[in-house]
Amino acid sequence: MNTPLITADLVDLDLTAGTKDEAARALARRMVAAGRVTDLDGFLADVAAREAQMPTGLEGGIGIPHCRSTHVTRPTLAFGRSARGIDFGAADGPATLVFLIAAPAGADQDHLSILSALARDLMRAEFTDALRAETSAARAAALIRGEDPQAEATDADADTTDEAPGESHETGGTADDAADSGTDRDGAEPFRIVAVTSCPTGIAHTYMAAESLERAAQAEGVRIHVETQGSAGFERLDPAVIAAADAVIFAHDVEVRERDRFAGKPTVDVGVKAGINRPAELIAEARRRAAETPAGAPTTAPMDRTGESADNGDGFGTRLRTWLMTGVSYMVPFVAAGGLMIALGFALGGYEISDAPSVADHFVWTEAHSWAALLFQIGGAAFGFLIPVLAGYIAYGMADRPGLVPGFVGGAIAITIDAGFLGGLAAGLVAGAVVRAIQRVNVPAPLRGIMPVVVIPLLSSAIVGFLMFIVIGKPIASAQSGLTDWLEGLSGSNAVLLGVLLGLMMCFDLGGPVNKVAYAFATGGIAVADPSETSLKIMATVMAAGMVPPLAMALATTVRGKLFTKTEKENGKAAWVLGASFISEGAIPFAAADPLRVIPSAMAGGAVTGALTMAFDNTLRAPHGGVFVVPLIGSPFLYLIAIAAGTAVSTALVILLKSRRGTKPAAAPEAAGTTAPGAAAAAPVPA
Repeated sequence: MNTPLITADLVDLDLTAGTKDEAARALARRMVAAGRVTDLDGFLADVAAREAQMPTGLEGGIGIPHCRSTHVTRPTLAFGRSARGIDFGAADGPATLVFLIAAPAGADQDHLSILSALARDLMRAEFTDALRAETSAARAAALIRGEDPQAEATDADADTTDEAPGESHETGGTADDAADSGTDRDGAEPFRIVAVTSCPTGIAHTYMAAESLERAAQAEGVRIHVETQGSAGFERLDPAVIAAADAVIFAHDVEVRERDRFAGKPTVDVGVKAGINRPAELIAEARRRAAETPAGAPTTAPMDRTGESADNGDGFGTRLRTWLMTGVSYMVPFVAAGGLMIALGFALGGYEISDAPSVADHFVWTEAHSWAALLFQIGGAAFGFLIPVLAGYIAYGMADRPGLVPGFVGGAIAITIDAGFLGGLAAGLVAGAVVRAIQRVNVPAPLRGIMPVVVIPLLSSAIVGFLMFIVIGKPIASAQSGLTDWLEGLSGSNAVLLGVLLGLMMCFDLGGPVNKVAYAFATGGIAVADPSETSLKIMATVMAAGMVPPLAMALATTVRGKLFTKTEKENGKAAWVLGASFISEGAIPFAAADPLRVIPSAMAGGAVTGALTMAFDNTLRAPHGGVFVVPLIGSPFLYLIAIAAGTAVSTALVILLKSRRGTKPAAAPEAAGTTAPGAAAAAPVPA
């Protein structure tokens, strides 16, 4: 028989923890005692790493910390109830109900089925009210399992079938249940809606929005079918169901996949939180739009993303960062591919290879020089896409696919007028804003069918082109030139201070937004035909500083292993390779488990390395590669000294801080086959 997902010993109705880390530790200890988690600290590091990606607090006083981990033996759920509340990052305040969800590594379907079913249950007030009022741990566990909450859990629980929350009791019905139950009160054919819900993680909010829409539709006598596009993929709605629908609701924070299936339907397009918080309004709006659209008239899916629906309640700064990071994330693969091919070209043919004639006109199969020129020119072609891709995908992040054309056009113009990296940023933001403005215009129904393929690309490209060529392009180009001249003029202490700043940025969040900004700034500087000496120094500084955190953690686990858990020592072995390869993410498992000691230590070492590389006048023409591109580094011996010095500083500081913390890491049970969390998923570039 399978073991139940949750039993009475995994329930704490008097959770006294004051922080989310303390709450996770208290509930995880119960999992360890139950034999479901093999390494407490290793598992908590994985929980913290997931929490760092996005807060797991939900509206209504709920926290759902969760992760997949190599230290979990079977899908498990622990529940804690806090009287004073614990901050899990929800906008409406602390959580009083905390669900810690653990799934074995690689068990995506188990993990997501647990989360999705629990998310649907959490939309039912009677479910959360019952948990808040329950006085018996056994009955609380039974309620979460979906059994009769009045039935006391007994030893027979061990023989019950493992099931996710809500699987054996009604949660408002599936999409099909909700669809088939709705009829108008006067017996007329009911209004039909199809909906798609999705959120960045594809887990909780995706299914909460679906549940909320289904319940509101049932109350309104509306038939609804909801397609949940979660992290584990999605089951497509029947084309016949889509064809028969009177309207469409998109409640999403990421692009709707295969959106063309819904073309020609009146559409309400909002953020996922709107689907959770005001489903009745969305259904009413869908009715209104359907009534205003003549039968058979072509329609588009207008991006009605204003207020809460548009931006999920996030502030402008948060949304701006998301847009910029979208552009950077799509740009980075071009940097890696193009930059490494350029580096190989230099390695084979020397720096004079940049003056070689086109290989389309002159290529000799037996000459190494021709192969070097080929690699260099392919890499240069890839590098030529950096700014257009950056601009295009910033616009994409703001306005979905309609933003791609004007974004790419604006980025190409930025190259033409020598506006560089700053021009690409501006072009992407302008393109996204222009497309969003056009999408808000209420156009006549006959024109809606040609809006996405003709009108929006034409108008937005013309407007962005005019602005980039005539209005803002030249001032931005001047600013870019001024910045370049200022950087060129840096020397002595000023250059060292710039190195310190870049080192701090690279080590602050280990592949996060701040790290990406510094990395994108450096690669943008060398993505030109003839990069300046200062640009080459900045690239060298950024790569050196980014190598320090994983190397320092690897060294620290080697020289003072007793300060680290067994899992961390295993991670340290992988960190040697990751650090040498310039993959800053190799330090993330350490930072997630102990951020207040690891991150400051990493930043200190990064600052030292950044200062030294600038002081040593190190240069680098390759945007990536770590120790494997040392031959392309100016003054390579001094460069390695700078990295070694920063690594030593970080190592010494993290050992000092951990030695003074007053506690030793919890002993981890010996477990065969333990792997370093995050090592297998490490990106090939800082991301």
